[in-house]
Order: sequence, then structure tokens, then C-alpha cells
Amino acid sequence: MAGHGMKKLNFELKEMCKHNKDGSFSTQKARLYTLNQAANDLHDLGFKTLSVHGLKPKHVGALIEKWKENDVSDGTLKNRMTHLRWWTSHINKAGMLPKSNADLGVDRRVYVTNTNKGQVLDGRMDAIKDPLIHMSIRLQSAFGMRREESIKFNPSRDDRGFSLALEVGTKGGRPRTVPIKTAAQRELVDECRQLVGKQSLIPFGHTYKQQLKVYENVTAKAGFHKLHGLRHQYAQSRYEEITGWQSPVSGGPRRAELSSADKQLDNTARQLISRELGHERLDVVAVYIGS
Repeated sequence: MAGHGMKKLNFELKEMCKHNKDGSFSTQKARLYTLNQAANDLHDLGFKTLSVHGLKPKHVGALIEKWKENDVSDGTLKNRMTHLRWWTSHINKAGMLPKSNADLGVDRRVYVTNTNKGQVLDGRMDAIKDPLIHMSIRLQSAFGMRREESIKFNPSRDDRGFSLALEVGTKGGRPRTVPIKTAAQRELVDECRQLVGKQSLIPFGHTYKQQLKVYENVTAKAGFHKLHGLRHQYAQSRYEEITGWQSPVSGGPRRAELSSADKQLDNTARQLISRELGHERLDVVAVYIGS
């Protein structure tokens, strides 16, 4: 049995890696890391009793959806799929997944199209009567949070006064700080604290997976498809705050048109926004604000 409080699936995957040392040392290390991450994510998604031999296409689909929601890059997704395929081959289920990543929706690369995908909240919010979902969406808009981060947000834990310290539900569990710059942002966090006290925006006794389903149903009924555009809008607003001019996708100058002094300010803005959105790669910011 798994020891030292290690979850069953994590333990079984670790044992499988230990007894199948194919590939280079770095490949083995990356494989163990990815499979451990997958086990943790599956647990968070509600598959708490899954065994190493119980993997099914629905589990892989849930992982891919979660990773995409967390903006995992195309290259990282492909690497993770390699390790998941290794898992299926070692439980004699190699044919379980289609041979092509494209059939799983993984092979689509991110292109900077300079199309504005920004989204602002509108009258459809009136149709959302659930106060927790309503708050989650407003937090996404005000702070550029990902959906999972907004659902798992706990003001008692995450509020630092002049900033938010996000760690739970973030991409790869990497902590990041988002500044509280306006009175409206400050009031929203205070309102959230009044709403949930010392809890997160997941109702007591519910799992994240259960609350995510509620979120999806409520937002769909209100006419919202995806709310990722709120992150785009946050990035564009921050860019304008920092530089003083609109982002390229909002009709502002392209980077190539800027003077050398303005390019330095543009760089600073992109670095700040990258950190606030929780992206490690600076070039990803161009997807939000243009190039």
C-alpha cells in the first residue's frame, strides 16, 4: 500500500516508473514528474479512487481539458501526452488513445493573430443568480484569474491588502502575485470576504469538480460560452495603464512602430502582465495584447 500519506495512484505510478526504466535519465525524471502531476490533477477532478490500471479515455480527456484551461503550452501538452501514452502501453491499453494528438485536440498551435479576444461583462450577468458563480466571474474580470483560480479563491488566505497571493488552482501550482490597483478591486475582494468568510468559493462539502459543473451550467444558461476573454481584457487594460497607450489588438501601435524608448516601456508592460497572468514565457502575452 502507499506509504507516508501518498495517494494510491501516485504510489502506483511511482512504482511503475521504478520498474520500467526505459529512456534516458532525464526522460525518466520528466515522466515521473508528469505522471505525478496527472495523478494529482485527476484527484482534484474528483477521480479519487482511480487505480493505475483503471485509466480510461474520459480520464485523459478530463486532464487535457484541465491543462488547456490552465494555458499549458502546446509543446508541454505534447510532452505530457507522450508520458500518458507510456502509461497506457504499460497497462496493455496502448490502443486506448488515438495515434494522433490532433484527434485529442492537442495539436492546435497558438498563433498571434492580432485579433482582439477581450471580453467585458454585460447584461447577461443579471441572469446569474448564484452568488458564488457571480463572484467567481467578477474576480476573473477584475484580476485576470483563470476559471479554476477564481473558483478556488479564498480571500482569507489569498488577500494581502495591496495584492493577491495566488497559489491554489494556479497553473502547475506556481504562486504568483496580482496587484490590487483600484478601489473597485479592493471593494470586490472585501465583498468576496463578506460572502464566504474563511471559505473558498466552493460551497462547504462540495468538490472543485462539482462546483465546476455548476459554474459551467450556470454560465451556459446565461449565454456565456467561454469566459477566457476576461483574461484578455485584463491584460489589455493593464497594458494601457502601464504604457499610456492602447495594446496592438485594441487599435494601439504595433511593437515594430514604437520608438526605442517606448519599446522599453512595452517590454516592462509585457513582463509585468506575464507575471500577473502566471505565464513563464513572455511571448505568450502577445496572444492577449498583440505584437
